[in-house]
Amino acid sequence: MASLRSSSIHPEIAMPLALWALTISAFAVGTTEFVIVGLLPTIAESLGVSLPSAGLLVSLYALGVTIGAPVLTALTGRLPRKTLLLALMALFIAGNAFAAVAPGYGSLIVARFLTGLAHGVFFAIASTIASGLVSRDRESSAIAMVFLGLTVALVTGVPLGTWIGQSFGWQSTFLGVVLLGVIGLIASAALVPSDLPQSTSPGLRAQARVLTSPRLLLVYLITALGYGGNFIAFTYLAPMLTDVTGLSAGAVSLVILLYGASVAVGNILGGRLADRMGPVPALTLIFAGLAVLLAAFGLALPHPVAAVAVVALWGGFAFANVPPLQAYVVQIARQVSPDAVDVASGLNIGAFNLGIALGAAVGGIVVEHLGLIAAPFVGALIVAASIGLTRLSGRLEEPTKAAVTA
Repeated sequence: MASLRSSSIHPEIAMPLALWALTISAFAVGTTEFVIVGLLPTIAESLGVSLPSAGLLVSLYALGVTIGAPVLTALTGRLPRKTLLLALMALFIAGNAFAAVAPGYGSLIVARFLTGLAHGVFFAIASTIASGLVSRDRESSAIAMVFLGLTVALVTGVPLGTWIGQSFGWQSTFLGVVLLGVIGLIASAALVPSDLPQSTSPGLRAQARVLTSPRLLLVYLITALGYGGNFIAFTYLAPMLTDVTGLSAGAVSLVILLYGASVAVGNILGGRLADRMGPVPALTLIFAGLAVLLAAFGLALPHPVAAVAVVALWGGFAFANVPPLQAYVVQIARQVSPDAVDVASGLNIGAFNLGIALGAAVGGIVVEHLGLIAAPFVGALIVAASIGLTRLSGRLEEPTKAAVTA
């Protein structure tokens, strides 16, 4: 089998096009994950359920990702990469098609959970495929190109999908995502090579180390709290802006667009900040800023101009923690279990989505018992707790650094 790292017939054309196929698919997957936030009021009214019940559509999707990423990736490790990629896109398309024709709330819950299963494995496999398409010195750029689809989804796909759902019914949004998934499937089938390299699975002992290491478990907890605390408020952003701030549905779509643009900037700056300061100082600063902005959003909610101004900063801090958290896990995993760095990274992806699931669920409880305006303040408290855990993790590093220096 010819190596994909060596030159092929048209390396400068085929490789970038294959990566774009993965980016298109990531755009579709990212859109369906986050667009539900803007549609919660519409879906709740259409299905005759409460906002907290509609919020479970966020929680159970994230739970599907949490389960799917580590479990299904392990179970499908021996399948050819391209075959698995196409099967995942087919499952993604089927899940969204089912959501579009779901006869009721229960069916929509099942559809979202199944789609989440596909999401979890997709990003694990897409990252592996992307790194196999390029030379070693371009792996990070290739993986970043895949995740570009997720970022662009927040900037364009989510606000557009929200507008479509509000204007033509939420089912139309899922049909649009089905179309995006079909385009991604066709592009992947045509452009992704079939002779992709298979990675060697780490041994059970190496996997056990990343599952039981106290230092890694602490970072997974920081990820779940620091990232998930944001979703206590973000899950209910649309109803907060309509019911408390008094914005129209169309204006909410524009505010979500602004949030997505802020996310794109925050992702870039978060990575650069971690490179310059190190993960622990960067995360301390980012979490502190996020906690302050969540509390500020709670105070600004009754005032439209102030609320929108806070949202413009909130998105950047909410997602700036992603690169430092992933880098921190990789950094520790290289010390704890060098043969299972990918497994540790995948578990942290699961922690991100566990945080989303728990955050959306806690947000539903808060909204039900304390009201919409309380959600940002509770989110701020949870994010603030992650600052203490981050500083604790940094102190645990000091003996290791001292030992290495000695």
